[in-house]
Amino acid sequence: MNRYASLVSVSDRDVQNAQELASIWGEIRTEFEDHAAELVDSYAVLGEHDFIVIFEASDRQGAYKSALTLHRHGLEAQTMEVLDTDEFAHLVDEI
Repeated sequence: MNRYASLVSVSDRDVQNAQELASIWGEIRTEFEDHAAELVDSYAVLGEHDFIVIFEASDRQGAYKSALTLHRHGLEAQTMEVLDTDEFAHLVDEI
């Protein structure tokens, strides 16, 4: 499975309270599973973005569907494929 990271901002989402925002992660996790993806981790972030979401998807189509799931929940996200630094080091060694 490929791993992806989404930088998430909630500025455009109409959030009534912090509990509402915290509760959507369970829904997102379930919807990711419907797309053959797994929400691996999510972190609240200080800075330009509000959250980082790490997920794995079996294929690119599942990754697109998962990224769209974030948008469907009113979250603006920039999603990128990521590579473990050990795997990256192995690729560099091959060059």
